[in-house]
Amino acid sequence: MNTAIITGASVGIGHATAQAFLDEGYQVFNLSRRACPLEQVTNISCDLSNNADIAAACATLGEAIAQSDSTALVYNASQMLKDSTAACDSDQLRQVLETNVVAINSLNQKLLPLLGTTSSVIYVGSTLSEKAVPNSFSYVVSKHAQLGMMRATCQDLMGSGTHTALVCPGFTDTEMLRTHLGNDPAVEQAIAGMNSFNRLIAPEEIAELIRWAHHNPVINGAVLHANLGQKEA
Repeated sequence: MNTAIITGASVGIGHATAQAFLDEGYQVFNLSRRACPLEQVTNISCDLSNNADIAAACATLGEAIAQSDSTALVYNASQMLKDSTAACDSDQLRQVLETNVVAINSLNQKLLPLLGTTSSVIYVGSTLSEKAVPNSFSYVVSKHAQLGMMRATCQDLMGSGTHTALVCPGFTDTEMLRTHLGNDPAVEQAIAGMNSFNRLIAPEEIAELIRWAHHNPVINGAVLHANLGQKEA
């Protein structure tokens, strides 16, 4: 039995990734406040900013990992706010970091020691893991932090048989992106025009890259860009 553990698998990239692993016969767990509508997914209700929720989830996940030959640990959930360097109070920054960074650390502390060989830890970052745009301050900070976490994870797991990668999607057709853009079709079209194919990326395209990354340890420690050839600013 193989297992995929995905944070935020209820919608978007997480939902598509859950389907990709289900299609391979994996048992799939979703950690989020909202349930994944796919019938075969095991939903673990979890507020990623709540330590008690994470501890309870890990108790269940530990049993599943122990029975698995290979585990894909996919950190997909993220919180994205509209803010800026001059307009982001520290409580707001902490709120984003709790979900996008601290929760990952809490899960890693409990789950990494349990992973068997041929497992993976896949961080879902963003093009904003390596660059910045205006009015996304806390998100940019958190995505840069995920890049550092992935690289540190790679080094600390040397020799364990578990590999890591950071998948960096470009503008993907998700609920989070549409909300951030104010559900404005004109803005969405303008954003879609910022890559070589003049369209938004489908969540399924990112899911396939995540699935591929899990099966290919040669990319250990790599940043995988998935943005359809985004135009340089």
